[in-house]
Amino acid sequence: MIGPYVGRVEQSIRTQPPGPRRRPPTGAGEAAVPGPATPPDARAAVPKPKLRLTLPVPLPLRGRPKARSGPPARLTAVGTGVLALVATVAAAGLDRLLFDDLGVLFGLGYLLVCFQLAVRVRLADLPAAPISGPIAFALALVCFAPGSASGVTGQVVALASGLALRAGWLFTGTGLALVIVAARFLAQRRIRRSRTS
Repeated sequence: MIGPYVGRVEQSIRTQPPGPRRRPPTGAGEAAVPGPATPPDARAAVPKPKLRLTLPVPLPLRGRPKARSGPPARLTAVGTGVLALVATVAAAGLDRLLFDDLGVLFGLGYLLVCFQLAVRVRLADLPAAPISGPIAFALALVCFAPGSASGVTGQVVALASGLALRAGWLFTGTGLALVIVAARFLAQRRIRRSRTS
């Protein structure tokens, strides 16, 4: 029984051409795979697979803070006074620590404080900016002015002399605040007139 089966296997081996056996892909006919006996026209007719590139679309970011819209936060009269006092005293302390005197650094700090107060104060509290600046300037002189004076009279004289020596910085900062506050007041008044008319 084994003899005829072996004979068939030998006969199939002899009839097959040498080399690896080509198998057509599943679901495709034999004509779809071009072989050495396939004419060149048939090879050109075989459709080539198209590659499609798909880029992943990013999802919208969640939890991202939204851009703040609207007018910036404004200072009240109390906030203006506190900011003026803290910033001016800090500038005076830094100047005294670095240069052992109240000079240019203190003056420039006072100018910056007056500018920020005039820009950030609310429209309803515009007079607070030019008023709180000189008060903070005087308190900074009382705290950090060089020289020690005894008694109330000595403190008043020391304060008056300090204000007289630094009057340029005081008037410049206060004048800057006054100009900005007046400009803001007039601009707001024009806006109200244009809305009513």
